[in-house]
Amino acid sequence: MKTWLIVLIVVVVVIVLAMAALLAARRNRLAGQRKRDQAREHLQEAQVRTAQADRQQALAEEQAARARRERAEVQERAARVEAEARDRLGEADQHRASAEELRGKAEKLAPDLTAERPREDGGATRR
Repeated sequence: MKTWLIVLIVVVVVIVLAMAALLAARRNRLAGQRKRDQAREHLQEAQVRTAQADRQQALAEEQAARARRERAEVQERAARVEAEARDRLGEADQHRASAEELRGKAEKLAPDLTAERPREDGGATRR
């Protein structure tokens, strides 16, 4: 074989190897770029989901606060109504006691008059 043919083969092999190395480096660079792009997309999606989670959490906290406030208002109204009911019961007891006192005075003044009239609550008079 002639020397120039051997040199030509060696040069062609070196060129083919250099091209293969360049192609491999380019493929690695493109794969790395794709991975970086994909990582960037993941980061953006993570930011969006974090913002959504923060918004949902804020809404949930606001809703819970509103529920606590409404529960406190209902409890306050219930306490107020119960106090009014106790006051009315007290007044009713006072009126009842006053009525009993007046009935007692009426019995002392005219026993025959109170025996004729039935009590307002439907029961008989006490003696």
